[in-house]
Amino acid sequence: MCRHLAVVGPPASIGSAVVDPSHSLFRQAWQPRRQQHGTVNADGFGVGWYAPGDPRPARYRRTGPMWADPSFADLARVVHTGALLAAVRDATVPSADGEAAAAPFADGPWLFSHNGAVPGYPESVLPLASQVPAEELLRMEARCDAAFLWALLAHRLRRGEPVEQTLADTVKAAADAAPGARLNLLLTDGARIAATTWGDTLWYLTGPAGRTAVASEPYDDDPHWTEVPDHTLLIADRTDVTLSPLKEPWQ
Repeated sequence: MCRHLAVVGPPASIGSAVVDPSHSLFRQAWQPRRQQHGTVNADGFGVGWYAPGDPRPARYRRTGPMWADPSFADLARVVHTGALLAAVRDATVPSADGEAAAAPFADGPWLFSHNGAVPGYPESVLPLASQVPAEELLRMEARCDAAFLWALLAHRLRRGEPVEQTLADTVKAAADAAPGARLNLLLTDGARIAATTWGDTLWYLTGPAGRTAVASEPYDDDPHWTEVPDHTLLIADRTDVTLSPLKEPWQ
């Protein structure tokens, strides 16, 4: 459905993670190696990154394929950051939302992406809409399933609820409401990365320079990439990665 990537570590160009590697997200837009659903991720893309001293990330999003945007190639070459989240999109269903439906979604210090699909959306998740105030639903950037999942998450994050609990509860609620949903969620605040595996692939790589990457699939052939089991919650910073099962209720 999509491919996404988050990185935290020493400042480096956006392109060093998103464009330059041999199997980068840029290439995954047309030739993913491990994508289980869909074939080409050409329905939009986006990248969000953090500038020194500013907790709110900047974003660059477009409706077309990443490979067709020369402006992004320039941006990725010259902009340096210590944390980013990027995604290429294979739309679940056609929509008129344009770049508003392209991840990353943002709120305050947070960046978010969803790799997957919610069967029967929006009817299947109508019971969950009551968890979000009406004014927040009306402010949703797009009408797609990913934007709705982000509305559920962002509402709880703004209230200061723990990231681990929020992600675990959201995945369980969406999976209960829409059986068969694929719910690989990816979230960062610029210091930590949080992610879930629920129906699709996820890998992580920690490097000797204090750099951690979490991605739908490896962006190069480094043998130290580690696959995350399905139904798992991942929490990572620059040096450490913690995995917890999502099959049991979160404690």
